[in-house]
Amino acid sequence: MATSTRRAISLAAQLAALAAAVAGVLYAPAVVDLFDLMQYTFFAAMCILALSLGFIWGFGGILSFGQTAFFGLGAYAYAVAAINFGDSTPALALAVVVPGLFAAALGYFVFYGRISDVYLGVITLTVTLILFNLVNSTAGDEYRIGAAALGGFNGMPSVPTLNMPFDPETILEPEGAWLATAGALILVYVLLRLILASRFGRVAVAIRENETRAALLGYDPRLYKLLVFVIGGGVAGLGGALYANWGAFVSPTIFALSLSAEIIIWVTIGGLGTLIGPVVGCLIIEMLVARIGAQQAVNANLVLGVILVGFVLLLPKGLVPAVRDVALRGLKAVARRPRLPVGVEAVPAEKPSVAE
Repeated sequence: MATSTRRAISLAAQLAALAAAVAGVLYAPAVVDLFDLMQYTFFAAMCILALSLGFIWGFGGILSFGQTAFFGLGAYAYAVAAINFGDSTPALALAVVVPGLFAAALGYFVFYGRISDVYLGVITLTVTLILFNLVNSTAGDEYRIGAAALGGFNGMPSVPTLNMPFDPETILEPEGAWLATAGALILVYVLLRLILASRFGRVAVAIRENETRAALLGYDPRLYKLLVFVIGGGVAGLGGALYANWGAFVSPTIFALSLSAEIIIWVTIGGLGTLIGPVVGCLIIEMLVARIGAQQAVNANLVLGVILVGFVLLLPKGLVPAVRDVALRGLKAVARRPRLPVGVEAVPAEKPSVAE
C-alpha cells in the first residue's frame, strides 16, 4: 500500500474519531444520569493527566515518575487563585502557567546538567515526595496565600468551581462542567497532535530516537527536551485544575506515589508512542477500579498489578499499537490480493489428473 494512501486512511480515521468524540461529548448529558456524568468528568480530567505523561515519555523519551507534582501544583494553583480572584478564568490560566514554570526550572537543571534518564526518574519522584510533605505541613492559620488557607493535611474544601469566562456570577452546572472538562481533553489532544506534526515535534521525536545524531545535525537536545517537559507540565497542571474543580476539594494526597504509579500503568497498557493510547489505558483502568471499589472481595491494587504484568508479557507495545498493527496487516493483505477486470470471473485451476 502506498505511503500516501496510508496517510489518507489515517487522516480520515482521525477526523472520523474526532467527530465521533465531539458528538459523544455533546450528546452524553442527554442520555447519561447525573452520577455517571460526574464520574465521566473525573475520567476526562485523569485522561488529560495521562496525555501529559504519554506526550513527554512516548515522544520525548522522558520518563517522569513524578508527574503528579505538576498535577498537584495545578490543582493548588487553581484553588488558591479561584478563592482569591473569585473567578475561575484566571485560575485556570495560572493552573497551566505555574506547573509549566516549575517544570521549566526543574528541567533546566536536569537537562542542562546532563543528568541521565535514570536519575531524572529519581529526581521527579523525590520532588513529588518533597511537595507532599511540604503541603502536608501547612496546617496552621499562618499558612495562607491571600484569602486562601492551604489547610495542611486537611486540604482545601469548598474550592470554587468553574464559571463562565470572566463571569463569576454564572456557575457551571454539572453538565457544563462535563462539557468544559471533556472539551479540554479533546482540545489538548488536538494541540498535542498539531505539535507532533510540526517541525518541533518531528525534531523532538528524532532526538528521542537518536540524540547524538540530532545534535550532530545542529539541534540542541537539551532545549527540545526542556520544551517538551514544560508542555507536559502545563498539560498535567490543567488536568489538576479540572480535578480540583470536579471535587471542589484538593489535599496533599494529590501528590501520592500511588497515583504516579497509576499514570505509568495507564500509558503502558494503552500504548507508548501514541496519544490515544494513554487515554484508552486511563479509561480502562479507572473504570475497572471504580467497579472493583464497589466491592470488598478483591483488592484493586492486586488487580492492577496482574493487569500490568499480563500486558507487559502478552502485549508489550500496548493495546492501541497492537490493534493498529493487526489492522495494518489486514489492509496490506487486502491490497496484495489480485484484482480482476470488471466482468471477469476467476476460473479455478484444474486439478491434475492422477494416473491409476
